Order: sequence, then structure tokens, then C-alpha cells
Amino acid sequence: MSSMKTQSAVRIQSLFPVLLASLLVLGTAQLVFDGLKSRKSYVFQFYGNPEKPRKPVFVLQEDRMNGSCNLFEGQWVWDNVSHPLYEENSCPFLVKQTTCLRNGRPDSFYQNWRWQPHACNLPKFDPLKLLDILRDKRLMFVGDSVQRSQFESMVCLVQSVIPEGKKSLERVPPRKIFKAKEYNATIEYYWAPFIVESISDHATNHTVLKRLVNLDSISKHGKSWEGVDVLVFESYVWWMYRPQINATYGSMDEVQEYNVTTAYRIAMETWANWLESAINPHLQKVFFMSMSPTHLWSWEWKPGSHGNCFNESYPIQGSYWGTGSNLDIMEIMHEVLQDLKINVTFLNITQLSEYRKDAHTTVFGERRGKLLTKEQRADPMNFADCIHWCLPGLPDTWNEILYAYLLQAVKLGCEEEMAHVQ
Repeated sequence: MSSMKTQSAVRIQSLFPVLLASLLVLGTAQLVFDGLKSRKSYVFQFYGNPEKPRKPVFVLQEDRMNGSCNLFEGQWVWDNVSHPLYEENSCPFLVKQTTCLRNGRPDSFYQNWRWQPHACNLPKFDPLKLLDILRDKRLMFVGDSVQRSQFESMVCLVQSVIPEGKKSLERVPPRKIFKAKEYNATIEYYWAPFIVESISDHATNHTVLKRLVNLDSISKHGKSWEGVDVLVFESYVWWMYRPQINATYGSMDEVQEYNVTTAYRIAMETWANWLESAINPHLQKVFFMSMSPTHLWSWEWKPGSHGNCFNESYPIQGSYWGTGSNLDIMEIMHEVLQDLKINVTFLNITQLSEYRKDAHTTVFGERRGKLLTKEQRADPMNFADCIHWCLPGLPDTWNEILYAYLLQAVKLGCEEEMAHVQ
């Protein structure tokens, strides 16, 4: 009996290493599988989430852009049938700065102009199709208050097709987050007027009168941009308040005065370096909006006059480029993007926006968070805002163009997938 117990003990002891090894293998395998399911795993980052097959997005023939078509060369045509794409009073997410009609603007002609490229047509904006493209994704606009109006425009373009209770807008400074719950999609805005870090990064407590930019610092912002599926950047107006700007490079204690174009180049190179180190080009798309023009002096389009954009009701006809749009800045962006090792799509909306002297908020917006008083409205030379835009309005066209490029990306993705199948 004693010998049988001894033999059993020996067998158990001999099996123990095998059992232990099996448990270790199973445990390791579980850790590997858990890691593969994590969003931080290399496999997930490269191939996407294998557990949630995406619903296919079908792009119609009329939505396909001809590769030779330049969407940025064209003209504004009167179209009070299809435009505006939404009504001001139908979008509860607009802020007072952009609701010109509600604020007392007497005309609404600025809402009825449609951008018509010379060689092709912009695809008809389909909010349901865009939401399908954004399913399980994040779209983020990064920049100043002009970029915020593009964010608000995009929210208004899609929100009407989302049922009540299935959409929400949350403010988490410096972000605003619009959620389309059934699509698990977000459209977001991130306040960063210089893209790089500055003393103006507080979402509400900031002033252009005091500018101090940290030209080589971007990591605080970058943490909020990592992993975002579609990033749309813009930065211009805050740079142009004066020809010189206070900035730091290297030591935060050594403030120097820089020429704005020099500082802008350094900041954009910092941004470009961040993109190359943090963006996954297989999963993320990056866009950069060219400068939004201003219309501060009417003599530029109407020689001999002494006004600004106030009381303008029609676009400029013929060739026009205002002094508010800096060609040196355009050249800097061209060079920075050309040197990038990843693809960034440059949406050159400046020229088409130059014509729209009629589309600004003028005296029918806000200043420092408050609507203008009757006395201020009576003094448009000093109080008209010829930088920001009414909504519905010009930023909707910027988003129509962005939508066309997102559709194009879907089309190319489908073609590549079919090529692999064949």
C-alpha cells in the first residue's frame, strides 16, 4: 500500500512541470490575445479592430471626383434652391457669434451662393453618408475661432438626420465634442490658435493683444490629438495681429521678438515633426486648411471707397486677392507640407473665400462674448467684424470640399480592397 502511494506521488510530481508549463502557455496566449484586442497594440494600429467589421460605404458615380479636377478653381453661383444646406433656426448648436439673422442682419443673400468648380461638380452633401464614413471614428477640427465655425458648420450639416436623444454636445475645455451615439462617432473642436503651445491656450480666457508662443512646444496639445481618425488643422489670424510676435524657443525663460513669418515657419516645423512621430498614416487622415481671408478695407475691391465688409450683399466678381492674405505664409505651408514624410491634404480655400466680402458677421455677431450694442452697430468702421463668418454660410462650403475628399478616400479604399480580392 505504501509503495502504491509512493508511485502516485512520483507520477504527480512528474506531471507537475507539464501542468505548470501548460498553464503558463495558456496564460501567455491569453495575454497575447488581450494585447491584440487593445487599441495600443501594433496589430490594431496597423490593421484596425478585427472584432468589429465596418459597414461598407458605397460611393455613387456622381460623387466620384475626377483626378484632374481642381475643386478650388471656380465661381460662386446664385442658388436659392439647394442652398443654404440647413436653416439657422434649425440648428440648436450654433453660437451667437455666427447667427447673423437672429442677431438682426436684414438680408440673407449670403446664404444662397453655391461654389461651382470650373471642371466638375462638388458631390451633393449627404449627412447620412458622412456619418457612415465616421462610424466608430473621431473627426477633430483644431485651430482658432474661425476653425470653430467650421466645426459648428459640420455639426449643423449632420445633426438634422440624427434623432433627438441620440446626439449631444459636451464642452470639455479646450474641446467641444458632438456625439452621434448610434454611429459611435464624434465631431470635435480643439482650441489651439497657434497649433503649438502659447499663453492663449485657455478656451475662454485669452486675448490676441497679449501673444506669447512656445515655438517648439506641442506635446500638451498632441496628447489630445493622438489616435484621432481625421484631423483638420488651421492657424493663421492670431499670428497676423502685428508683424512681430513674442516667442520662446528652447528655454521658456528666454522670450524673444520674432518676425511673424519666421516664427510661423518654426511653429509649423514643430507641428510637422509631431505628425511624423505620432500619426499612423495607415489609420489617420490629416488635413490643413489654408488661411481664411479678411475684408477690412473696401478700397481693395472698390477703389475710392472708405468702408469695410459692412453692408456688402454680393461676392466680389473677377480676379481678387486681398492684402489680408499673406503669400509668404502660403509659401511656408507649401514648403513644410512638401517636406513631410506623411501625407497631409492641403485644402486651399483662400481664393474661393476671398470673393466672399458679403459673408462676414460684421456688426451682427459678438465681441468679447457679448452682442454689439445699438451704439456699436451704428459705428461699423470701428466695430464691424470682417474676420468671422455667418452660419449658414461660407464655412459650409469648406465642409462640402472636406466631405468630397473624405468620399474620395472611401473610394480609393474600396478600389484597393477589390484589387486584393481579385
